[in-house]
Amino acid sequence: MKSIRQRYPKVGSPNPKVKLGLLNVATQKTSWIDFSQFEHEYIVRVTWLPDNQRVAVQLMNRAQDSITLVFVDRTTGKAELIFKEGDPGWMNTTDDLTFLPDGKHFLWVSERTGYAHIYRYDMRGTLVNAITQGKWSLQKNQAIMGIDKDFVYFIAKEKATTERDLYRASFDGKILERITKEDGMHSVTMSSDCKYFTSNYSNIATPPVVFVGSTDSKQLGKRIVTYKPADTTAIARFGLRTPELFTITTADGYAMPAQLLKPANFDPNKKYPLIMFVYGGPSAPQVLNQWQRDVLLHNVLLQEGYLVAKVDNRSAAAIGKVYENLVCRNLGGEVETNDHVAGAQWFKKQSYVDPDRVGIWGWSFGGTSVLNALTRSKEFKAGIAGAGVTDWRYYDTFYAEGMMKSPASNREGYEKTSLLPRAKDLSGNLLILHGTYDDNVHPQNTWSFVDELIKAGKQYEIQIYPMRKHGFMDRPARIHHHKVMLDFWKRKL
Repeated sequence: MKSIRQRYPKVGSPNPKVKLGLLNVATQKTSWIDFSQFEHEYIVRVTWLPDNQRVAVQLMNRAQDSITLVFVDRTTGKAELIFKEGDPGWMNTTDDLTFLPDGKHFLWVSERTGYAHIYRYDMRGTLVNAITQGKWSLQKNQAIMGIDKDFVYFIAKEKATTERDLYRASFDGKILERITKEDGMHSVTMSSDCKYFTSNYSNIATPPVVFVGSTDSKQLGKRIVTYKPADTTAIARFGLRTPELFTITTADGYAMPAQLLKPANFDPNKKYPLIMFVYGGPSAPQVLNQWQRDVLLHNVLLQEGYLVAKVDNRSAAAIGKVYENLVCRNLGGEVETNDHVAGAQWFKKQSYVDPDRVGIWGWSFGGTSVLNALTRSKEFKAGIAGAGVTDWRYYDTFYAEGMMKSPASNREGYEKTSLLPRAKDLSGNLLILHGTYDDNVHPQNTWSFVDELIKAGKQYEIQIYPMRKHGFMDRPARIHHHKVMLDFWKRKL
């Protein structure tokens, strides 16, 4: 029996290629595989084929705009090229490589049309057919939940980009059926024979429900057992309000997903201050038809007299790669900000919003989005930026270079998206939050931006949290920073 072993180069190695070896557990001998004939910098996925005689390896180049799939013989170590696929922006890695029971085909998820779909190949890498197609996408990263002799089961956004449902399709692509019937978000696990599935399900107004459903054609999607009904205790106890979902049409006709939280005694003739929550990162939507964990925090803001909204810019909405690629080489800049500004402008036109009291807040990429909104526009009276990237040269190589490419090959893009030169353009009141142990978005991002604010004579507020990482997980820090945020809104918005 053999296992897989990776060898990492020493720091400072002139040729920092990751090597892959097959370890014979019985003899403790490793056969290192030579990938030098294939362009690659990263080994992103390794999977045994069903016969355990070969290993499927996905190789990615440094620019991350191509993936090469090879099959490696376990005995000889020889790597056979199956196919190479590229993207004009970057390749999203996938865990969906699936081998069919017939031993003659495998499934591969590709975004080649601008939308993620399933394709069937023979074992030599020849495309047989597309199993799914259309201007909708599968769930990101791991969409295929299982296969049986007739169907592939997968999670997709075919019905709505704000929802996730379980579907099945025949291998020839002629049959496509939605299995889950409830509108909302389904997180699914399939039984080994795919006759049943477990769904952790919720929607915007209903806390999570866990149930078992059937894939039998006569009762497709029917609930067999409900293991965990929705716990509505908090809704009743605190009188929680839940958001309404809708879309905001931008000037160029894009329907931007949005949601709004209103108080129970909402008066359309009254003008309310409004706080927008944003994230903005590629295919990382916040406007979803699911029970949202920040509903408690946002209800606190509601009780203090604020309306709370969310908007998803087009590259964040997870509609398809066609929208993600809009930010290639220009990540976290004007493309995302234009949509956030369009959202704010739409809300300002509503009779129930005070146009002079609109704020914005976000964390991580959302912190970057807030700093962009406050330096690229004058639409917001106040903003809270939590742990945001202020220059992509400060962020980790793999993430930044995938979308921005290397600093050497995209110097203009790095300069254009850097927030440091924009600090002098700060408009509105700003509060910055950051943890000193943040190993994701390093504090260097905040220190550099604040230094530029000081040089420009711009006033700001800042709260630093010692020994906290990117997400504040301890109760005292969470309570403290939420109180700080609320105090800031009361004073500045």
